[in-house]
Amino acid sequence: MTQLHKSGPKWVMYSSMGLELGLSVIVGFLIGNWLDEWLGTEPWFLLVFGIAGITAGYRSIFRLVKRVQADAESEQEK
Repeated sequence: MTQLHKSGPKWVMYSSMGLELGLSVIVGFLIGNWLDEWLGTEPWFLLVFGIAGITAGYRSIFRLVKRVQADAESEQEK
């Protein structure tokens, strides 16, 4: 079995971008919805955790893009 590391296939990193964004948003909305139903505060926790999930997803994409750019620059310098 081959190990994936920095020189591994780039499509793995790119496919993880979509998964990270989607899962962050879904998990945020699910937690917010569950808290709203439990506490009877609809729609406040849904909005708060939904926005937090969106923010977390875009932050992780931003960090991944920066890492890909740094890898591309280091490969160009070689």
